[in-house]
Amino acid sequence: MPDSTNPPNPPTPPNPPTSADVARLAGVSRATVSYVLNNAEAVRISEPTRRKVRAAAEELGYVPHAAARSLRAGHTRIVLLPTSHVPAGPLYSTFLNELQWALRRLDYTVVQYGSLGLTGDEAVRAWAELRPVAVISLGETALSLHNVDTLKRAGARAVLTLGPERVAGAHALVMDQAEVGALAAAHLAGRGRRRIGVVVPEEPGLDLFSGPRLAGARTVPEVEVTPLALAYTEESAAALAARWGELGLDGVFAYNDEYAVLLMRALLDAGVRVPEDVAVMGADDLLIGRLVRPRLSSVRIEMPSGEWLAGLVDRAVRVPSAMAERYDLTGAVAVPREST
Repeated sequence: MPDSTNPPNPPTPPNPPTSADVARLAGVSRATVSYVLNNAEAVRISEPTRRKVRAAAEELGYVPHAAARSLRAGHTRIVLLPTSHVPAGPLYSTFLNELQWALRRLDYTVVQYGSLGLTGDEAVRAWAELRPVAVISLGETALSLHNVDTLKRAGARAVLTLGPERVAGAHALVMDQAEVGALAAAHLAGRGRRRIGVVVPEEPGLDLFSGPRLAGARTVPEVEVTPLALAYTEESAAALAARWGELGLDGVFAYNDEYAVLLMRALLDAGVRVPEDVAVMGADDLLIGRLVRPRLSSVRIEMPSGEWLAGLVDRAVRVPSAMAERYDLTGAVAVPREST
């Protein structure tokens, strides 16, 4: 009977395969293996040889060592993308998915980093530990020039910020949220609505977008704007609809299409007619707005493609510049439908 007090030693794991093993199996040099598996574009290698190397690597279970590759190149291929702190709608999610696919096709590794609860300094130190070659900050973590310098000293060749405000030292991808609010309010004013409510979501973090949209609506002349706090729940929408009569509003810009559909349903349930009693306007021009009745008027936001932004990241990495540039990402247009 085996002695349970002295269990046998676990088997020694096999040595991981090396590039030399792949080279022997494929019948090529180790340099060729490196060129193929690292997608080196400067070296011409026939497609049959590439297939042979990849097949050998697959058979052996060989995976290149990221750290060794980084040492040879002098930098990693990591693009760090902090995860969103706020609920990301379909428009934003689609854009980020396109961006990640496009970066992957350019041979970058996208690392999503959860920075929830971290200050700018804390988040940047955590990001810098991964030695990313580029960082794309979504604007939810407040960064400073000092933070950007910290990332660059840690090896980041490009720091890009995506949001309504510019960050010193970083390439700024500016989304003009005030324009969205101004277009929505101007559309409602053009329909003869003068007392307009603007929904301000209660969900934390959305003030990054809702604040500028409210400010933009307030720039439209001869319009009285009333902020309306609303949580993304049926109960909150029903409570707001129940006191609609006392608010005296004849139009509402509901922040985006999702909040607009939520509020419009509650208004109709409360006997408030749309658009006869109140015109309802959304933003993002989502499919859901075209499926409800009455069909929802919206502000269509013209986002750039993820392919375009990935190309910008790649150029900034390959040709680092001390000059931070500004790119205006969005154009917008009001799309009238039945709800106004």
